[in-house]
Amino acid sequence: MEKILADTVVLKAQRGRHLPQPLAGQIWAMLFSKSSTRTRVSFEVGIRELGGDVIFLPSSEIQLGRGEPIKDTARVLGRMVHGAVFRTFAQSDVEEFARYAGIPTINALTDREHPCQTLADIFTFQEKRGPIKGKVVTFIGDGAGNMANSWIFAAGKAGFELRIAAPTAFQPSASLVKQAGGKITVTEDVKAAAKGADLLYTDVWVSMGKEAESARRVQQMSGYQINAGVVALAKPGALVMHCLPAYRGKEIDEETFEANAQTIFDEAENRLHVQKGILCWLVG
Repeated sequence: MEKILADTVVLKAQRGRHLPQPLAGQIWAMLFSKSSTRTRVSFEVGIRELGGDVIFLPSSEIQLGRGEPIKDTARVLGRMVHGAVFRTFAQSDVEEFARYAGIPTINALTDREHPCQTLADIFTFQEKRGPIKGKVVTFIGDGAGNMANSWIFAAGKAGFELRIAAPTAFQPSASLVKQAGGKITVTEDVKAAAKGADLLYTDVWVSMGKEAESARRVQQMSGYQINAGVVALAKPGALVMHCLPAYRGKEIDEETFEANAQTIFDEAENRLHVQKGILCWLVG
């Protein structure tokens, strides 16, 4: 993580002037079972800026969408392309693909994890506030989703305190928190979690694939919104982040979103730079 984040500083500063191009002569496959804006664009642009080329393969247009086993698709693509970016539902699908393909494989989002986003979030924080080690990150909302999980794993590695404020039904499992290690607190109390935080973070209440639970989720998480009252509890100058897309009036209100739009869209841009750092690390 430290290597990727350090390299990202250079890659961002040198955008458009990458010499040498580490992906020159390579073709990467992007397998997407879930729709995307930021992930697709940032990876396609990043691969091309590093000298590579991309084949975009939505599941509806390849045999995966008709029931071909992951391992068979993987063994074919592993003989034809140099790497893969996989965005899907089950974490096991990415892991199985990587095992059978034998090529660098990037988790571009699963129901369990969204590691590229969290690396971009950490990079953004450090770009604006210095090292995240020792700081307090407060996640408010769906504490059992892929973004909260990724912050949990990051806390154990990067040495910051993580507080998760979520309804009981949407809190991470105790076993996951224990597995990750680190200083992690899980609570229903938004105010306690936000007090003195260096970073306030949220994500949508209804993730892709959870639409059938929409009404229940909105009802149970209605008090878990980042707004002016919550921001006032955090440390003066605390950053507010959202991985997007944002649903104003739910996980964050319009006023707070727009007041922190510069940070949020810097965070979105940094997906491009951090993912280039990941790509360089994989082929380095």
